[in-house]
Amino acid sequence: MGLVQQIKRLGKHSAIYGLGGLIQRIVAVLLLPVYTRYLSPSDYGAIEALVALSAVVFAILRAGIQSSFFRFYFQTDGERTRLTIVRTAFWFTMGTATLALVAGVSLAGPISEALFGTTEHTNLVRAAFVGLWAAMNYEQLTALFRVEERSVSYSIASLANVLVTVGATILLVVVLDKGPMGVLVGNFSGTLIVYAVLLAYRRTQLGLEFDTGVFRRMIDWGMPLVPSVVALTVIDFSDRFFLVRLQDTHELGLYAIGLRIAAALLFVLAAFRTAWPAFAFSIRDDGEAKRVYGFVLTYVTFFSAWVALGLGLGSPWIVRLLTTPEFYEGSRVVAPLAFAFVVFGGYVVVVTSIGRVGRRGSNWIVTGAAALLNVVLNLVLIPRYGMTGAAASVLVSYFAMFLGITWKAQRVFPVHYQWRRVGLTVGTAAALTVAGKLLHGGLAAAVGLTLAYPFALALLGFYLPAERQRIGAFGRRVFAGAR
Repeated sequence: MGLVQQIKRLGKHSAIYGLGGLIQRIVAVLLLPVYTRYLSPSDYGAIEALVALSAVVFAILRAGIQSSFFRFYFQTDGERTRLTIVRTAFWFTMGTATLALVAGVSLAGPISEALFGTTEHTNLVRAAFVGLWAAMNYEQLTALFRVEERSVSYSIASLANVLVTVGATILLVVVLDKGPMGVLVGNFSGTLIVYAVLLAYRRTQLGLEFDTGVFRRMIDWGMPLVPSVVALTVIDFSDRFFLVRLQDTHELGLYAIGLRIAAALLFVLAAFRTAWPAFAFSIRDDGEAKRVYGFVLTYVTFFSAWVALGLGLGSPWIVRLLTTPEFYEGSRVVAPLAFAFVVFGGYVVVVTSIGRVGRRGSNWIVTGAAALLNVVLNLVLIPRYGMTGAAASVLVSYFAMFLGITWKAQRVFPVHYQWRRVGLTVGTAAALTVAGKLLHGGLAAAVGLTLAYPFALALLGFYLPAERQRIGAFGRRVFAGAR
């Protein structure tokens, strides 16, 4: 399969996987007016802290099995052996999720005290761990659609999840006035219901089978990922915990609003990350993989930097449109967080080559150093700069991690990445963002600078001859169709 066909295949699955994610992101943004009218910044901050806690536990418990599930599934040709891998991963996930639920419910009071300095949020902690149980098991079942490359089925499940979640959340928060508890319960209601449906749908595949030999091989392969996952989790979520303890839940609530806006970029990356592991490992020829990986990094960076530019410049108006004046200050962190996600997208591409050759054992050194840097920056910057310091800490930490993992990846599986083009995409987007912030030109200027991005890249010689030909042909078709 040629390069163009490979990219089209990845794009197709990313787009379909992204449909569910897009709807989920849109709904999450559209619910902001509900949240900000029925919750205070402190309420919203408490929810954000518990969502972060759930994500941390989720990442740690799933780290040893998630990536190995994809790798072992694709490296196995026999359907019977694949079925054993599916069942073993399923029951491991079910067991660890249940243990986490029991521990979380039992220790809800101490967890609330440690996180918030009070036991006032004990019931919220319990609800968060129920949501964690649902999310872990739901994720494992929907992973089957991903390895089967049934992206349409995956998106249907995601859409159903979103629709039920929205209905339950509005009922609990708006109609029944359940506040933060209503948000948490509403958010896991859809996941639980769709999970129950998927259990019935997959019942013939999920027999009572747990192969200890397969499990040991999967864990042996996956365990070296755990320290890296822990480090990544520190970078992703420590800002929330430091904001709660070094500032307050009000400051975290404002930060969470900016994070939600910046997370629109995570739709692009979530769609890509969903399709990428199965796609990347399915390319058997190393030479072809290296060629494809190089172009994928360029295109992922191009599109994500463009989105980050639009979000960074448009954030003041987006926040005003979706929230109340109490939350407007949250717009200040959108731009740095959005560009942090751009860097993370590059990391996702590059780190895959290390997993391809099975040389992941020392990844934790790179990610651990970045996590340590993140903790130090949070401790230094948050007391003085609040949420802006937290956003800067995330951006710098991601960049340091990207540099470190790239250095290692190029030693074990050298890929000819198009660094000049990658630098142009990020540098141009960042320069236009800074220009827009300094000019204070209003919404029209923000839109204009965002639209100017691909043209500025053309002036800087970004596009390859073959790309210019395709863009020109596409433009001629569009123009001819409009006549």
